[in-house]
Amino acid sequence: MTTQELPVVHLKIERKSTHPWIFQKMVEKPEVKPRPGSIVDIVDSTNHWVGRGFYNGHSRIALRVLTEDFEEAVDQAFFSRKIKQAVELRRGLLKLDEVSDAWRVVHSEGDGLSGLVVDRYGDLLVVEFFSAGAFRYREWIYEALRESFPGCRFYSFAVENVQKQESFDFNSADAPEPSVITEHGLKFNASPGSGHKTGFFADQRDNREYLSHLVKDKTVLDICCNSGGFAIYAKARGGASEVTGIDLDEEILEIAGKNAYLNDAKVKFVQSDLFPYLRDAAARGDAWDVVILDPAKLTRDRDQVISALKKYNDMNKLAMSVVKPGGILLSCSCTGLVSEEDFLDMIRRAAFFAGRRAQILKVSGAGADHPYMAHVKESRYLKAVFCRIF
Repeated sequence: MTTQELPVVHLKIERKSTHPWIFQKMVEKPEVKPRPGSIVDIVDSTNHWVGRGFYNGHSRIALRVLTEDFEEAVDQAFFSRKIKQAVELRRGLLKLDEVSDAWRVVHSEGDGLSGLVVDRYGDLLVVEFFSAGAFRYREWIYEALRESFPGCRFYSFAVENVQKQESFDFNSADAPEPSVITEHGLKFNASPGSGHKTGFFADQRDNREYLSHLVKDKTVLDICCNSGGFAIYAKARGGASEVTGIDLDEEILEIAGKNAYLNDAKVKFVQSDLFPYLRDAAARGDAWDVVILDPAKLTRDRDQVISALKKYNDMNKLAMSVVKPGGILLSCSCTGLVSEEDFLDMIRRAAFFAGRRAQILKVSGAGADHPYMAHVKESRYLKAVFCRIF
């Protein structure tokens, strides 16, 4: 592929940023608009070639820059090379195969492939498209993945709002057979396509392991426990004396129960909304040594960030009310639009309104298989704050 073969898209501005996203308002409208997801050359207002990447005239993100090297073609070999580099990071440097057979293979901009996320669950690769470009060249992506994972199965999807924003249509195949994966010697069900994302979240791997070293002979409450990851680690790996997990979703609690059985872990799972459960527990004077709060993403809308922070505040205030003095609270947020700074400030305010004090022990995030580039902070979404509550 040469630059002469590619459509050229012009910017209204001089490009001085290295961020891979270029928004629609910065882009001149092409005389002949390339199809969504087309690979194009990018020329700025000074008539300098500045990059090559995906174009989408229907998306708020009009351009996703994949390379700033004029000599580097964005072709099948490009995807093969990028995915091999991503796999080598996980297998060679991080040595994740020694720990688990469930890990993130490609983390979008963090691995130089904007709009693409790939997760591994044993022999099953789950491919999520966030851009029309990644979707359009999906066969190249599948072929590159097969090179590193011979004989693998695929399950691909794109959430409805992404398809609408990026202007492509994709109906996922039927959900595949669930996989049983291993992490630090524990076993968990992973069920992509079940309506619960995957039923297992590899991004919390390191935080589950860290927490397991803080719970021996202690009572543990896992709020929004999902499929029971933290709860099962606490009991089966950490030696907690008593573990309770609560979640509003009855179906995901069935998976949690199966996961507990797989690991011979005695965990009490309760189907309940966290707000009445915690209010009733506080009214009775119930308290736990260790409390985990890991709710689902609260918003994808920038206009709703203040509302999300208020809800986080309410949740954390209640969670703190059932932590024994000197006990541990692990508070998490996977809402990428909420910054680490704002999340920590929320914990400070929640402690104040709960009449407690929070001593921050550790601020963590997703595992190293979810890398992010220093100039693309949007890729860093998970916050996990370990603190003692007095």
